[in-house]
Amino acid sequence: MPVSTAFEIVRRRPDSVRRQFLRWLLAAAALVLSYALGAGWLWPDALGGPGVAELEAQIVSLNEELSNARQRNTLLKRSDDVSHAANQQLQQDIESRDERIAALEADVSFYERLVGGSAQRQGLAVHSLSVSSAGQAAYRYQLTLTQNLKKTQLSRGMMRLSIEGMSGGKLTTLDWDALLDTPQAPPAPFEFKYFQQIEGSFTLPADFTPLRVLVRTEGEAGKLERSINWEDAVAGPESPGAVSAPTQP
Repeated sequence: MPVSTAFEIVRRRPDSVRRQFLRWLLAAAALVLSYALGAGWLWPDALGGPGVAELEAQIVSLNEELSNARQRNTLLKRSDDVSHAANQQLQQDIESRDERIAALEADVSFYERLVGGSAQRQGLAVHSLSVSSAGQAAYRYQLTLTQNLKKTQLSRGMMRLSIEGMSGGKLTTLDWDALLDTPQAPPAPFEFKYFQQIEGSFTLPADFTPLRVLVRTEGEAGKLERSINWEDAVAGPESPGAVSAPTQP
């Protein structure tokens, strides 16, 4: 019995063919992408650039370098501040030493003239008077007496101070007893060959405005009186060689 074969011809639409082709293309692309990811083709290391681990290491290294640079900068600033302060202190020390040297040179010059014979020969004299505040209306004084006679005899005597000023709108004089606030206060003694410094203290009333200081001495060489403005006494010692002529008894 003969076998009959029948063929059916089916015509496909062009759009269905394209859809099938696209499905195959997408599947192939997905397969290639999966392989590429698995093989590491798409990572930076595969492209010849630094990897994530290397970049992180570089970041850590740069942060350490930045921290070290900041620390060095801080140390340099501190060192500069210390150097600046040291330079200022050194400058102050130099100025102070210069002032001290100038004062010593003036003293040496004065003493050389005093004992060397270059100064004018004279008897007892007031060389300088310095007055400084000690607080609570109290004051300290330093009086320098000199003599440079050829003879080597000692100069002996007593010294008293008094101060003229204004009190209650009137000219008033505070004598030695009032300055020391002691009745019949003993005078300050002196005994020297070339010079002597006499130091002491006194107080002034609150309503008293001093104008000048009177220095009076009495001894073997006679009497001496010297008047010094208060402003000059407070300003400091006068220049070396200032003298006062003694008054004979």
